[in-house]
Amino acid sequence: MAPYQFIQLFLVVLLLAITLLARYTRRRRSVFEPGPVRDRVFRCADEECGLVYTDDADVETSRCPQCGRMNESVRF
Repeated sequence: MAPYQFIQLFLVVLLLAITLLARYTRRRRSVFEPGPVRDRVFRCADEECGLVYTDDADVETSRCPQCGRMNESVRF
């Protein structure tokens, strides 16, 4: 086997190993990490409270857990 063929084979095997390791790591990470949260963010309109909290994505208005006032979601 010529030296250039040995080097070429070594590089191909190395790149293949790196590719397989990257795919394995990505698949494993997607299985064990939680997905994105789809909650809405709310901020209490009461000036004394001003609490920032989250609620379900399908809720338009939500009651503040601290003072009980109904609030609309924050738009970013």
